[in-house]
Amino acid sequence: MSLVKLSIKGISYSQTQNGAYALILNEVDGERKLPIVIGAFEAQSIAIALEKEIKPPRPLTHDLFKNFAERFDIVVKQVIIHKLVDGVFYSSLICERDKIEEIIDARTSDAIALALRFNAPIFTYKNILDKAGIYLKSNTADADQGAQEIDDVLSNPDTFGHEEETNQSGDVYAKHSLQELNELLDQAVSQEDYEKAAKIRDEISKR
Repeated sequence: MSLVKLSIKGISYSQTQNGAYALILNEVDGERKLPIVIGAFEAQSIAIALEKEIKPPRPLTHDLFKNFAERFDIVVKQVIIHKLVDGVFYSSLICERDKIEEIIDARTSDAIALALRFNAPIFTYKNILDKAGIYLKSNTADADQGAQEIDDVLSNPDTFGHEEETNQSGDVYAKHSLQELNELLDQAVSQEDYEKAAKIRDEISKR
């Protein structure tokens, strides 16, 4: 299976009280977006890593992992999002020490937080992107506006606060028909609501 390189487009957050955030990955050589719902702590850690000038007074968990790995000459070479089951993404850290490669299972949010700290590339398999990727419709009149809205999705880390991570899925969409779900998905994408789009996509995948 062929690998597709991804870049981090940003993090969108909801003003609702569920505390969920959507990490938005962008296909490097394509137009598709891969939104992944993550918790508040991981969203904060990723946002701080993206904002290079922000230095926490004490190391966060992912910073501690990096310091520990470097002390023992372990390098994270790359991250691969290798599986999607029932809306849950599974990832692996490809690590190297003394020219010996090891593969370590990791949550996708943790893997990406570490990839940023090690400047490691992020990949997924083409079949996963085909299944879960969202095509951003950019018609002539909306192209510039859409691009601007995507550029604005990166949250200021200061906005991440005390919300707790939720395990709620797209259960709220279970009552909708497949046609209604596809219409809702198109609407969420057009509004750049990636968190909602990810949940609807996960419900469609379950069908």
